[in-house]
Amino acid sequence: MKKPFLECIQQNIIVGDGAMGTMLYSRGIPTSHCFEELNISRPALVQEIHREYIAAGAQAIETNSFAANRFKLARFELSEDHDEINLRAVELAKAVAGEDIYVLAAVGPARSRETDEITDDALYNAFAAQVEILASGDPDAILLETFTRANDIEAALSATRTTTELPVIAQVTVDEEGYLRDGQHIVSTFARLKKMGAAVVGVNCAKGPAGILRALEQVPIDDGTILSAYPNAGMPSYTDGRYIYLSTPEYFADSALRFREQGVRLIGGCCGTTPEHVHAMAKALKGMTPVTTKRTVRHKLQVAPSPRQRDVRPSLLQVVKERPTFIVELDPPRDLQHQKIIEGAQALKYAGADAITMADSSLGITRMSNMALGHLVKEATGLLPIIHISCRDRNLIGTQAELMGLHALGMNYVLALTGDPAKFGDQPGATSVYDLNSFNLVRMIKQLNNGMAFSGRAIGEGTEFVTGVAFNPNVKRLDTQVRRLEKKVALGAEYVMTQPIYDPKQARELADVAKNFDQPFFIGIMPLVSLRNAEFLHNEVPGIEISESVRKRLAKYEGERARQEGVRIALEMQEEVLQHFNGVYLITPFIRYEMCVQLIEFARPVKQVATKQ
Repeated sequence: MKKPFLECIQQNIIVGDGAMGTMLYSRGIPTSHCFEELNISRPALVQEIHREYIAAGAQAIETNSFAANRFKLARFELSEDHDEINLRAVELAKAVAGEDIYVLAAVGPARSRETDEITDDALYNAFAAQVEILASGDPDAILLETFTRANDIEAALSATRTTTELPVIAQVTVDEEGYLRDGQHIVSTFARLKKMGAAVVGVNCAKGPAGILRALEQVPIDDGTILSAYPNAGMPSYTDGRYIYLSTPEYFADSALRFREQGVRLIGGCCGTTPEHVHAMAKALKGMTPVTTKRTVRHKLQVAPSPRQRDVRPSLLQVVKERPTFIVELDPPRDLQHQKIIEGAQALKYAGADAITMADSSLGITRMSNMALGHLVKEATGLLPIIHISCRDRNLIGTQAELMGLHALGMNYVLALTGDPAKFGDQPGATSVYDLNSFNLVRMIKQLNNGMAFSGRAIGEGTEFVTGVAFNPNVKRLDTQVRRLEKKVALGAEYVMTQPIYDPKQARELADVAKNFDQPFFIGIMPLVSLRNAEFLHNEVPGIEISESVRKRLAKYEGERARQEGVRIALEMQEEVLQHFNGVYLITPFIRYEMCVQLIEFARPVKQVATKQ
């Protein structure tokens, strides 16, 4: 006979289950179907998945009721089945769980997007109605999860506390800095949720284990705080019509141990996780007891003062023919504090950078406009800005308007990209536009240079854009990327920037590719700051692979020593690249521009020799 849930979690680590939706999708249920309705039409399938998670080692399973509130069910014309769907969810889970496994009744947000017109009273009533039915089935606890707005989860918690005395687990989804979509921070949100009666507070979904770890590191733990973590399996890649999650069970096992070190006592999985992930976590945590010591709060990076400026560089495409040339990426901030970027650009210019490139809300994460920030950097430092243009957020009208604005500001170097889907970013209600892809974007820019809009209308004069395109060498079949590049070049691409590489062999392979093109290549190099950083990139970010040997090197160090080892690894890669190319594309990790400064300064003697020759 199991102990009451709260008594157990006070003394033990509890392993939760993984994703229900992912498993149903893998069984052939389309995402257009209401997964919760399967409690009625296919109960055996729901129970089969519960059993698989229990066999894998889950000590707590969630009911298949996440989106079974009145508003979500109404979209499937299932409002009349609200009570039956929720009650069956608990009954199915309890029948499988028996006397040993905890059953957590899952409740998700009622809003699909911020624009949903739902009054506060209607929101409260919807949660109260769902929780009342779930509680009547006698689960062990209520699990509120995947809430991205503080007022929404507070409404859900208030309704739950009024409706039942069952313990409540309250989980939010935050970015890596710990912010919800409405600007509330994880620390203040957790404090309010605990005060309102949440027995356990935590984070689920987010950007995989690494993102949740970074967020939870900011939470000061006292004797009364019990934490939970249900990360998703990283950022999925779209392959053959399906979304494939990247994080391996082994990575989740290591992450589970890190969660334990942070004081987390309820550890499970969200989107993309499977019984294999749960089994790996359960095996890693077997015999482990909770960490009860107080945890220190992670401090933010301190940025060094800005050094002096240097003169503006000549034409980039001419420079790269004559000597080693460095483009450095500094991503715009996710808040309004852009001074760090200006300071970083100044430091990089002084070190010898030739251009600063800025992403266009990469990975679908909202950032300051790279056009506005690029102009500020140009005005403050004189450095050449290269602006990424993504097809995700702007339609044909908006994209052309953006390019016309860049031309008016005298920022003529651009990188044409299709862009990461909006659904995987920090605005779940956002939609991707994709009127264009990278091929059509290159064609649009070429037409603008010829004095014509994309529609064929004359615009009075031609623009002067120098258009770059991306190339991903981290694929199994490089010839597919070569064919894509050939098409982009035929449409007007003038230079190439690659994803970061970590294997000298890749530099030599790229040199063989580049021989067939007149366009200069800028080879991506991104310094690693820690083993955790390397594991995150390798396991959770599509298009990046980091060899086991590199990860083993980083495993020997922590803190500043790990960062210096990361610089040494990048320097070795840079030296190999410079044997074959003049173009280097340095990608700055976490605004640690000083790491890229070191790499450029190391190359100064090489640049001087090349210039004399």
